[in-house]
Amino acid sequence: MKGKFIVIEGTDCSGKETQTKLIEQRLTEKGLKCMRLSFPMYDTPTGRIIGECYLGRTGQSFFDEKAPNVNPQIAALYYAADRKYNIDKIMSYYNEGYYIILDRYTTSNMAYQGSKILDKDERFYMYQWIDKLEYWLLGLPKPDKTILLHVPYENIMQLLDERDIKDSIEKDSDYLKRSEDAYIELSELYGWDKIECTKDKKLKSIEEINEEIIKLILDDKHNR
Repeated sequence: MKGKFIVIEGTDCSGKETQTKLIEQRLTEKGLKCMRLSFPMYDTPTGRIIGECYLGRTGQSFFDEKAPNVNPQIAALYYAADRKYNIDKIMSYYNEGYYIILDRYTTSNMAYQGSKILDKDERFYMYQWIDKLEYWLLGLPKPDKTILLHVPYENIMQLLDERDIKDSIEKDSDYLKRSEDAYIELSELYGWDKIECTKDKKLKSIEEINEEIIKLILDDKHNR
């Protein structure tokens, strides 16, 4: 029996890492085979190229214009290559019936590269271009479910202020706002599930958000 691809999406500081770890723990406790993975895979060759050369996480980006200003098609190719390079080891678990919980996927490529384009029609073309590149040309599997964790821009900026080290994307507040807008646009275009992570302008608790995520995943399982 094949498994399921569950993608957790959201902008920086939306809690994806925390939530995907908790999802893995809770599904495992329920007796489901489950593993968590995160893109980019910074500990692999392709991930190191993105982290060090593109984003400048350990020093200076190789791109003088900085990541938010790199041509979106060029940037998209780096991220797509990271998924293609690492997909075989993921598929081995998928084919054994595992729930693969992904912290970012092709959908992140669409949001972050699309957010570089201000014209709506050109941005929509970019979404389609990445969709064709990763799912058709590279043959990557499409997610069974994509869940967007939506944290408003104002809350994101407050959380980023608490970080001592930021990459070139996290330092660009305008780019982060456009990324939030792109994520919302994509969730409507593709019919993703969306969880509002704030209530009355304050962040919900980790546990409250996780309960909503688990309900979405298990309801999908029971309704098949």
